[in-house]
Amino acid sequence: MSDKSKKIFLALSIFVPFLFYCIYYYGMVFKNAPYKFTEFDSIVFQYGDRDSLVNKFNSRTGEYQYLNVRDSLVKKHLRLNKDDLLYLHRKAANLGFWDFPSDETGDSVKTGPKPLRYIIEFNYKRKSKKVIFDENFYGDTRLIDANRHLIGDIKQVLNREEGNQKK
Repeated sequence: MSDKSKKIFLALSIFVPFLFYCIYYYGMVFKNAPYKFTEFDSIVFQYGDRDSLVNKFNSRTGEYQYLNVRDSLVKKHLRLNKDDLLYLHRKAANLGFWDFPSDETGDSVKTGPKPLRYIIEFNYKRKSKKVIFDENFYGDTRLIDANRHLIGDIKQVLNREEGNQKK
Protein backbone atom coordinates (compact mmCIF):
# COMPACT_ATOMS: atom_id res chain seq x y z
CA MET A 1 0.00 0.00 0.00
CA SER A 2 1.24 3.44 -0.82
CA ASP A 3 1.29 6.30 1.70
CA LYS A 4 -1.55 8.04 -0.07
CA SER A 5 -3.83 5.00 0.10
CA LYS A 6 -2.93 4.48 3.78
CA LYS A 7 -4.01 8.04 4.57
CA ILE A 8 -7.24 7.62 2.65
CA PHE A 9 -7.97 4.34 4.45
CA LEU A 10 -7.21 5.96 7.81
CA ALA A 11 -9.51 8.89 7.04
CA LEU A 12 -12.33 6.63 5.89
CA SER A 13 -12.08 4.21 8.80
CA ILE A 14 -11.54 6.64 11.69
CA PHE A 15 -12.36 10.25 10.88
CA VAL A 16 -15.50 9.79 8.80
CA PRO A 17 -17.29 7.54 11.36
CA PHE A 18 -16.27 9.94 14.13
CA LEU A 19 -17.66 12.86 12.13
CA PHE A 20 -20.96 11.03 11.56
CA TYR A 21 -21.15 10.14 15.25
CA CYS A 22 -20.61 13.77 16.28
CA ILE A 23 -23.29 15.00 13.88
CA TYR A 24 -25.75 12.37 15.11
CA TYR A 25 -24.99 12.90 18.83
CA TYR A 26 -25.07 16.69 18.86
CA GLY A 27 -28.04 16.75 16.52
CA MET A 28 -30.00 14.71 19.05
CA VAL A 29 -28.80 16.88 21.94
CA PHE A 30 -29.98 20.09 20.29
CA LYS A 31 -33.17 18.51 19.00
CA ASN A 32 -34.16 17.31 22.47
CA ALA A 33 -33.17 20.47 24.32
CA PRO A 34 -35.75 20.76 27.08
CA TYR A 35 -36.28 24.51 27.02
CA LYS A 36 -36.69 25.89 23.50
CA PHE A 37 -38.32 29.22 22.79
CA THR A 38 -40.41 27.66 20.03
CA GLU A 39 -42.18 25.68 22.79
CA PHE A 40 -42.44 28.67 25.13
CA ASP A 41 -45.82 29.11 26.80
CA SER A 42 -45.69 31.66 29.63
CA ILE A 43 -43.84 33.31 32.49
CA VAL A 44 -45.30 33.54 35.98
CA PHE A 45 -43.58 35.99 38.33
CA GLN A 46 -44.70 36.58 41.93
CA TYR A 47 -43.11 38.33 44.86
CA GLY A 48 -43.90 39.75 48.25
CA ASP A 49 -43.99 38.64 51.86
CA ARG A 50 -43.93 34.90 52.43
CA ASP A 51 -47.53 34.97 53.61
CA SER A 52 -48.95 36.96 50.73
CA LEU A 53 -47.37 37.21 47.32
CA VAL A 54 -49.35 40.28 46.32
CA ASN A 55 -47.20 41.34 43.36
CA LYS A 56 -48.00 39.01 40.45
CA PHE A 57 -47.58 38.77 36.70
CA ASN A 58 -48.76 36.04 34.37
CA SER A 59 -47.82 36.42 30.71
CA ARG A 60 -50.44 33.90 29.55
CA THR A 61 -53.40 35.85 30.94
CA GLY A 62 -51.77 39.28 31.01
CA GLU A 63 -52.77 39.80 34.63
CA TYR A 64 -50.42 42.18 36.41
CA GLN A 65 -50.92 43.44 39.94
CA TYR A 66 -48.54 45.16 42.31
CA LEU A 67 -48.41 47.40 45.35
CA ASN A 68 -47.43 50.93 44.44
CA VAL A 69 -45.54 53.44 46.61
CA ARG A 70 -48.70 54.31 48.57
CA ASP A 71 -49.45 50.61 49.33
CA SER A 72 -52.40 50.62 46.97
CA LEU A 73 -53.02 47.50 44.94
CA VAL A 74 -52.84 48.29 41.23
CA LYS A 75 -54.33 45.80 38.79
CA LYS A 76 -53.59 46.03 35.09
CA HIS A 77 -53.71 44.01 31.93
CA LEU A 78 -50.18 43.86 30.57
CA ARG A 79 -49.10 41.93 27.49
CA LEU A 80 -45.45 41.36 26.71
CA ASN A 81 -44.48 41.18 23.06
CA LYS A 82 -42.55 38.30 21.58
CA ASP A 83 -39.25 40.21 21.71
CA ASP A 84 -39.56 40.80 25.46
CA LEU A 85 -40.40 37.16 26.09
CA LEU A 86 -37.47 36.05 23.93
CA TYR A 87 -35.20 38.45 25.85
CA LEU A 88 -36.29 36.95 29.19
CA HIS A 89 -35.94 33.40 27.86
CA ARG A 90 -32.40 34.08 26.65
CA LYS A 91 -31.49 35.89 29.85
CA ALA A 92 -32.65 32.91 31.88
CA ALA A 93 -30.69 30.57 29.63
CA ASN A 94 -27.52 32.69 29.91
CA LEU A 95 -27.78 32.79 33.69
CA GLY A 96 -28.31 29.03 33.89
CA PHE A 97 -31.86 29.26 35.26
CA TRP A 98 -32.63 25.69 34.15
CA ASP A 99 -29.92 24.42 36.52
CA PHE A 100 -31.03 26.46 39.56
CA PRO A 101 -32.37 24.42 42.48
CA SER A 102 -36.13 24.76 42.71
CA ASP A 103 -36.08 25.55 46.45
CA GLU A 104 -33.89 28.47 47.47
CA THR A 105 -35.72 29.42 50.62
CA GLY A 106 -34.03 31.05 53.56
CA ASP A 107 -34.35 30.62 57.30
CA SER A 108 -37.93 31.36 58.37
CA VAL A 109 -37.24 31.18 62.13
CA LYS A 110 -35.26 34.42 62.39
CA THR A 111 -37.11 37.48 63.55
CA GLY A 112 -36.79 40.94 62.15
CA PRO A 113 -37.86 42.35 58.82
CA LYS A 114 -39.46 39.73 56.65
CA PRO A 115 -37.45 38.97 53.53
CA LEU A 116 -39.17 39.04 50.17
CA ARG A 117 -39.98 35.79 48.46
CA TYR A 118 -39.81 35.51 44.68
CA ILE A 119 -41.37 32.79 42.58
CA ILE A 120 -40.20 32.61 38.98
CA GLU A 121 -41.77 30.07 36.67
CA PHE A 122 -41.05 29.51 33.00
CA ASN A 123 -43.67 27.27 31.35
CA TYR A 124 -43.13 25.38 28.11
CA LYS A 125 -45.27 22.88 26.22
CA ARG A 126 -43.44 19.83 27.55
CA LYS A 127 -41.79 21.12 30.75
CA SER A 128 -41.74 23.92 33.23
CA LYS A 129 -39.18 25.27 35.67
CA LYS A 130 -40.20 26.93 38.94
CA VAL A 131 -37.77 28.51 41.38
CA ILE A 132 -38.68 29.84 44.82
CA PHE A 133 -36.08 32.34 46.00
CA ASP A 134 -35.96 34.17 49.33
CA GLU A 135 -33.85 37.27 49.80
CA ASN A 136 -32.31 35.73 52.91
CA PHE A 137 -31.25 32.56 51.08
CA TYR A 138 -27.80 31.50 52.16
CA GLY A 139 -25.89 29.68 49.45
CA ASP A 140 -23.47 30.15 46.61
CA THR A 141 -23.04 33.87 45.93
CA ARG A 142 -23.00 33.28 42.16
CA LEU A 143 -26.41 31.62 42.42
CA ILE A 144 -27.78 34.47 44.52
CA ASP A 145 -26.40 37.06 42.09
CA ALA A 146 -27.87 35.19 39.11
CA ASN A 147 -31.29 35.10 40.81
CA ARG A 148 -31.16 38.80 41.62
CA HIS A 149 -30.05 39.63 38.10
CA LEU A 150 -32.92 37.66 36.55
CA ILE A 151 -35.42 39.24 38.95
CA GLY A 152 -34.11 42.69 38.05
CA ASP A 153 -34.41 41.94 34.34
CA ILE A 154 -38.00 40.74 34.72
CA LYS A 155 -38.94 43.84 36.73
CA GLN A 156 -37.21 46.07 34.17
CA VAL A 157 -39.14 44.51 31.27
CA LEU A 158 -42.44 44.82 33.16
CA ASN A 159 -41.79 48.46 34.07
CA ARG A 160 -40.75 49.32 30.52
CA GLU A 161 -43.84 47.68 29.03
CA GLU A 162 -46.08 49.39 31.58
CA GLY A 163 -44.50 52.71 30.61
CA ASN A 164 -45.08 51.97 26.93
CA GLN A 165 -48.78 51.29 27.58
CA LYS A 166 -49.17 54.64 29.35
CA LYS A 167 -48.05 56.52 26.23
